[in-house]
Formats: sequence, C-alpha cells, structure tokens
Amino acid sequence: MSDNTVHNTASETTPKRARPVPPALRREWTMRETVTIAIIGVVFAFLYLGWVQLWLVLQSVMGPLAMDILMGFWFSGSMFAAWLIRKPFVAFSTAMLTVIVQIIAGNPSGAILLLTGLVQGAGSEVPFALTRWKRYSWPVMAASGACTAVFSFVYTWFRFSYWELSVGLVVSMFAIRVTSGVVLGGLLGRLLAGAVHRTGVTSGLAVDYQHIGEN
Repeated sequence: MSDNTVHNTASETTPKRARPVPPALRREWTMRETVTIAIIGVVFAFLYLGWVQLWLVLQSVMGPLAMDILMGFWFSGSMFAAWLIRKPFVAFSTAMLTVIVQIIAGNPSGAILLLTGLVQGAGSEVPFALTRWKRYSWPVMAASGACTAVFSFVYTWFRFSYWELSVGLVVSMFAIRVTSGVVLGGLLGRLLAGAVHRTGVTSGLAVDYQHIGEN
C-alpha cells in the first residue's frame, strides 16, 4: 500500500468537524436580536402615534372607513422585524412592544392597547408559524398582513359593535382592511425591512442567510 493510499484512507475515516450553526440561525434569541427588536418596537411605536394624527384627519372626511384604509400600517412593524430576524414570536413580541411604548408615550387609548397588541400580534404570527418560521417570501408576508387584518377585524367587531352597522358597510370595511393589511402591513413592512437591510446595519441577522432566492 502506497503512502498516498494510506493518507487518503486516513482522510476518509477521519470525521469531519461540523460547522457551528451561526447564532442568527439558532432557535434562541441572541442579545443582539433582542436589542434589535426593542429598537424596532420603539421606532414603530412613534411612527404609529404619528399615523394616528393622519387617521384623525382622514376620519373627518371619510368617516369609519378611514380606520380600515390606514389600519395596515399599524401592522407593519411586526412584519418588518419578522423578516429580518426570522425566529418564533418575533412578530408577536414586536406588536406587544409597540403598544407598551405607545401607552408610556401617552396614547389616549390607554391600557386597552395591550389587548389590541395581543390580537394583532397573534394574527401576524400565524402565517410564519404555519411555515415553522422558515419562509418569509412575499406571499407569506402578504398573508401575515391579511391574517392580522382578520384578527383585528374580529376584535373591533366586538369592541365597536359592528353588528349595528349595515351589512354592506361592514363588508366594505372588512375588504378594505384586509387589503390595507396586505399592502400597508405585509408588503410595506417587507419593503422597509429590505431597504434597511441593504444599508448593512442589519448584517449578521437571519435574513443574511435565508433571503437569497426568495420570491
């Protein structure tokens, strides 16, 4: 047996060391991811507070439909964070954090926002959970926005007694809210996250490992 044969045989029998899994691809949140979610939550909380002012202006012109038209933007922070970090309950946690910050900042709705965040956060998380938090393509992001809108509509149905409204108006409100959830929630959240990611400030998060080849 030649020396080369011995060397090759030894190489084949020597176990290869498995490459360590990057922290961004592990199930547990890292400190950096936790801080990133906190920053996203604070930023979007103040964006949401500003969006309230636009809603009040539009409501004076369009009435109850104004909330449904603009509602999707209040979902976008969850999709923004989920697309970047891609771990369980990122969307839900971001939704809860944004409402907590809004309450502290003096949102007139007060503590009821906690229930709003709970409902919207749960809705936004469902499509990601159904993919086992492995897919964040455009259709999944749109589904997250739509699902959040549906959860939100059921909640406001009871909170604002929608059964007292005409059927035609309720159907219109539902259709507009779902559309808004898809466009201003899922798709806009994805666009904003993509724009921020291209600046390089989010390098090293899960999106760096998984976004290639998405459609």
